[in-house]
Amino acid sequence: MGWWQINADTLARTRFVLSPLAETFAAVKLLHAGAAAHPGERAWLDAHLPAYRGRLSGDPVTALLIRSGLGRNWIADFLTPTPRGEADFEEEVARVREASAVDARAHLTVSLAGPLPAALHRDDLPERAADLLTHVWTEAVRPYWDRRRRVLEADVVARTAQLSQGGWAAALDALRPGTRWLGDNRLQINLHEYPPREISGAELVFVPITPQRHGWVSWEEPDRYAVVYPCSGVLADTGPEAVPESLGALLGPARAGVLVLLDSPMSTTQLVALTGQGLGSVGRHLKVLLDARLVRRGRAGRSVLYSRTPAGEVLVKAQRE
Repeated sequence: MGWWQINADTLARTRFVLSPLAETFAAVKLLHAGAAAHPGERAWLDAHLPAYRGRLSGDPVTALLIRSGLGRNWIADFLTPTPRGEADFEEEVARVREASAVDARAHLTVSLAGPLPAALHRDDLPERAADLLTHVWTEAVRPYWDRRRRVLEADVVARTAQLSQGGWAAALDALRPGTRWLGDNRLQINLHEYPPREISGAELVFVPITPQRHGWVSWEEPDRYAVVYPCSGVLADTGPEAVPESLGALLGPARAGVLVLLDSPMSTTQLVALTGQGLGSVGRHLKVLLDARLVRRGRAGRSVLYSRTPAGEVLVKAQRE
């Protein structure tokens, strides 16, 4: 297993950040695999996979570059620069474009675990990778970014609640398969047999993505490290579920949307993030739904969570049928 040695000060400074580039690279991985984890991903793949494959079929060098960079046990490092906090896509992808051609070829050799194909002995590999990432961002991620950003923010809210209730050990154990707190200042990051790394004193960030395949780690030694992880599956299923027209007519579209989202318990903050409605609006909808006994309220640690009552379940299910 791979693990990092981390001291208390580094863990105390650890934070969650969002990265449009990480979301886009995760989308490239999903397009490359062509396998969906849930119906929402399947719909997204159906919409964007043909154009992606068409682009690569017309650009065999870039196609080979991506196949080589997505190694079985290692991703070429230059494709996944470590997030530095809140930055827009253009700022982040510029770091891919500015990567050294020498480094890019070296990283690809590592991801391939073998010699570099002759077609990749060239100096424009970072530019080609950045162009493909920009294409995927523009065509297949940016149109959904507002929704995805709210989903990612909701995941961070949920992780923060776990952190406040159970500490870092509980939050890390639930992060993604292969990641857990080992004790003795050791953070297991995956199940691969890699040498341990001492990262005490560095900046460590956790970066959620919506595609539900495995995440990855990245670093800029010795200052910055990141763990990229798939956000909670209950949140990641694409676009909000369509509100049945009849339910919207009965409760109002916005209030009905809140009720439909409560397939699993959520906090007010999560509902705000997922719906895009204001805190006051969500609060008013929840009060009406509580008074109508369609939702109930419960406490989990410091968090107040809302979920549908049996009456709410019957109403939603009846309108879906």
